Amino acid sequence: MSYAEQREPLPSPSNAPIGPEVASVELHVNGKAVTVRVDPATTLVEVVRDMLGLTGTKVGCDRGACSACTVWVDGEVISSCMTFALDVRGKRIVTIEGLATGEQLHPVQRAFIEHDALQCGFCTPGMVMSCARLVDRNPDCTLDDVKQAVSGHLCRCGTYPNIFKATLAAAASVRKTTESST
Repeated sequence: MSYAEQREPLPSPSNAPIGPEVASVELHVNGKAVTVRVDPATTLVEVVRDMLGLTGTKVGCDRGACSACTVWVDGEVISSCMTFALDVRGKRIVTIEGLATGEQLHPVQRAFIEHDALQCGFCTPGMVMSCARLVDRNPDCTLDDVKQAVSGHLCRCGTYPNIFKATLAAAASVRKTTESST
């Protein structure tokens, strides 16, 4: 079971007000509880990259316009550059590093490699996170569904056709696995 699939209840965060000074907060990142000291204005991408060293999540625009910083928070796709770290206390955060299960890549990660769905690679982690969420939720997704899932992402290299092929191939792989296990 991947970190993204763990459903055990998390401890509730304290309702005590935090700020304006630096405060310790507990976050749940890729299946692990971590405590960080943050200023109330610290974004989730700053915590993930700078404090936890999980540099797969990229900072592109730092304005929520390119989606390079995409992560999952409680299973929802979000731009981590637009999310305060304090706002995700008590929620499950999954980054690109937490998508695989051990050495077993997520089907979308495998498909991106097999279908050459990356060039410079800068947008790739965010694209993978959005496409993986789509495939996990809807393995019967269509090309239009994939286009919608990546509609907020900016790939300066123009690798969209291969991203579409990879995501649809991953969805087919998930369907095949599901059908053979029933």
